[in-house]
Amino acid sequence: MSQVFGQFLEEFIPSHDCLQIIFTPHADPIKKRWRNNRLSAHFIADYFTSFLPIDIDDVERQKKIAISRNSVSFIANELLENAIKYNDEKSKYQIQVGVNFVDNLGMKAIIFAKNSIRPETVESFQAFIQELLTCDLDARYISEIENSVRNPNHEVSGLGLLTIINDYSAQMGWKFETVQEDPKIITVTTMAQVVV
Repeated sequence: MSQVFGQFLEEFIPSHDCLQIIFTPHADPIKKRWRNNRLSAHFIADYFTSFLPIDIDDVERQKKIAISRNSVSFIANELLENAIKYNDEKSKYQIQVGVNFVDNLGMKAIIFAKNSIRPETVESFQAFIQELLTCDLDARYISEIENSVRNPNHEVSGLGLLTIINDYSAQMGWKFETVQEDPKIITVTTMAQVVV
């Protein structure tokens, strides 16, 4: 069974100009390595920008590459943090994060993360995604910022995803797949497409 929400590229196959990092949650509690997320995101962004055309004499192009690097780094970090935070640790399923450069789609970075998700949380997460795809994003963004200031311990705000959409103009997509029935393992791939 698979379900797709939003702007998910079904034909997306990370085959060329792609970098994937795989985390094995059962090797060492992955949440202990939380501080390494930013390092992984920076590496992904640096790798990605190596595929962008560089003209060392073009200052504006250099600025655009720096902005692209920062965008990819922020988005990769947010997606990785969410993948780790909401991963079903009992499944022992690997967490993947990566980036693909697709120039036939107008110079886009496709940043993705894949993790298992607890089966009992799938329905509520899909409802959140549906709401995210249909709501007034600006109003929701402001509301969640205000809510996080009032209640800093509120865990499920979606502020990271809203920031990716609002600040980086990313097109978001999700794919849920049942990869094993007994015991049930469901994965979610979160994809952000951003023009660079």
